[in-house]
Amino acid sequence: MNPGPLAGIRVTEFTSAWAGPYASCILAFLGAEVIKVESRRRLDHARNLSFSTGKRFSGPNESSVFNNLNLNKKSVTLNLSKPRAVEIAKQLAAASDVVLENFRPGVIPRLGLGYEELKRLKPDVIYLSSSSCGQTGPHREYVGYAPNFAAVGGFSHITGYPDWPPSNFMGSMDLRSATTSAFAILAALIYRKRTGEGQYIDLASQETIAVLAGDILLDYFMNGRSPGRKGNRDEWMAPHNCYRCRGEDNWVSIAVSTEKEWRALCRVMERPELIEDPRFSDPSARRRNQEALDEEISRWTRDRDYYEVTALLQGAGVAAAPSLSSEGLFRDPHLQTRDIYMQVDHPQMGKDWVIRPPWRLSKTPASIRRHSPLLGEHNQEILGGLLGISEEEIRRLEEEEVIY
Repeated sequence: MNPGPLAGIRVTEFTSAWAGPYASCILAFLGAEVIKVESRRRLDHARNLSFSTGKRFSGPNESSVFNNLNLNKKSVTLNLSKPRAVEIAKQLAAASDVVLENFRPGVIPRLGLGYEELKRLKPDVIYLSSSSCGQTGPHREYVGYAPNFAAVGGFSHITGYPDWPPSNFMGSMDLRSATTSAFAILAALIYRKRTGEGQYIDLASQETIAVLAGDILLDYFMNGRSPGRKGNRDEWMAPHNCYRCRGEDNWVSIAVSTEKEWRALCRVMERPELIEDPRFSDPSARRRNQEALDEEISRWTRDRDYYEVTALLQGAGVAAAPSLSSEGLFRDPHLQTRDIYMQVDHPQMGKDWVIRPPWRLSKTPASIRRHSPLLGEHNQEILGGLLGISEEEIRRLEEEEVIY
């Protein structure tokens, strides 16, 4: 198996939840050795609970959520409330190329594991701090999770229907933040390879979301307008909506941007008279009469399968796609063909479904090589083998709950 483009890079992480762990998981997909520092004293809650489904797991090694977020990693258990554990963590960081943490700003430096301290031990270290609102500014100490990132990043306010409150977002916001963290670390690794210098990365999850809302920011900068919620409607395109199809809660997304696409849609629906209908004869007219337009399209889609509608419209050059549920995503024939899902053997859960990396490198492919680590699974390998701590001292540190 190809070791990956980051083979030889060692990453130590002090992270929990989703945004931090998935960032290092991406690096692990690419071949980096990732060592997760954790503790029974302060377990990563993904080991115990799924925020998305509300499911609680019976033990720290039985979470499919944790498994998906921590593939290919190693685990050591250090109780960072103990000074000796902090000393060991410093040794580990000094033997690493990259360090990640997502504690609340100020906490990790107080533990003695901040960037300035670790830089003295390893001058070329790349150190990323991920937090809700960044390491500076009046909100630096705010606690945040995915719904908060979406709210302060501007996404919640513009998502939903006009008479609805702002929409709530869940884990996808964490994964956007995580992907940005991985991108920043890769850029820092390239810079270090060219110059020999490490650096500090201050990443605010709020900003990783806000920068993706470029069009609404530009609208405010240039026109003084602050867009609100408008459901599935678009400023210019019509039709632009989701339409009910055959089956329970099945929908298809259809978007038309040109007159050519509009005429093609009408021909596929076998309604050529709509092309010249004064209500729909040009883009402005279609936007003014979107409710009537949506009813015409819904009348055609509601008794058809959403894959059938998609195939008919795509064959005519019209943008259409099924709106897939989680079950639909899992069973989607295109994703199945591309092998986006695979099963890994986990020593406690058995075969567990996980999601492959969504990018395919032809020379150095990203890969899933092993399940997520059991809690403290690699204590002997890392503490004894890498750091040279004797078996006798490891046993003593376990008794003292330094290794815990």
